[in-house]
Amino acid sequence: MLTDHPTGNYRFLPGIAPYSCGVVSSPGFEIVQVTFQQPPPYRLGFEQIAKWLSANGRPQAALCAIALRSPRPFSFSGFAAFNAEYAAILQSWGVFVDGVNPVARTNVAPVIGPPSEPVLYGFSYTQHCPADWPATFVVAGAGELPEGVLARTGIVALGDVSPSGVTTKTRFVMDLMESRLHGLGVDWPQVTMANVYTTHSVTPLLPEILLKRMGSASLHGIHWHYTQPPIEEIEYEMDLRGTRAELRL
Repeated sequence: MLTDHPTGNYRFLPGIAPYSCGVVSSPGFEIVQVTFQQPPPYRLGFEQIAKWLSANGRPQAALCAIALRSPRPFSFSGFAAFNAEYAAILQSWGVFVDGVNPVARTNVAPVIGPPSEPVLYGFSYTQHCPADWPATFVVAGAGELPEGVLARTGIVALGDVSPSGVTTKTRFVMDLMESRLHGLGVDWPQVTMANVYTTHSVTPLLPEILLKRMGSASLHGIHWHYTQPPIEEIEYEMDLRGTRAELRL
């Protein structure tokens, strides 16, 4: 399933219409992560990305991942409507490959101090690096929904927010993360950042389900964001990346 982006200098795992499941750099290139200290409204954020890429001598096709923050979780229909507007921007940039959106994405809703409108929290792009450097990558955000499914009936342990239910959801998402890592041709030891997005305590999940599963990457810990996943009734989400260059604007 790994697909080359002919002008972006990365490969991607096709996902659903709004985003891919993840991206990995092509030989001779690395993925750079950029985070906005003060996230702009997401449309303005795309304008800032375009300026940044131009200033760094990179084409718009080098954009390979996006991180958004929303005011609150969407309904499934609201999520679809937002995604249509979002994808239209990327399509206008010419980044699609044979009609497929290659850009990975995470979109979550902060509980404390949420934005008044969707904002662009960060982005990733490719840049040149020595040919012998190992691959870098971004795994897109995913909650407790099977790959390719975007329907309420597909939510794992739907409505169960008991400790047992949250554990079931977490195990499912960890399986999903690992599957995407392997699909990108990488594995846990190469992960430099593991983000968890949930309002449920991660403390009982850490020893066995999260850190033990991560192996040597557990040295870098888990970054817990007190947020809700982007869709109502989804309770737990994660994303991963393995990068060397991390910038903050």
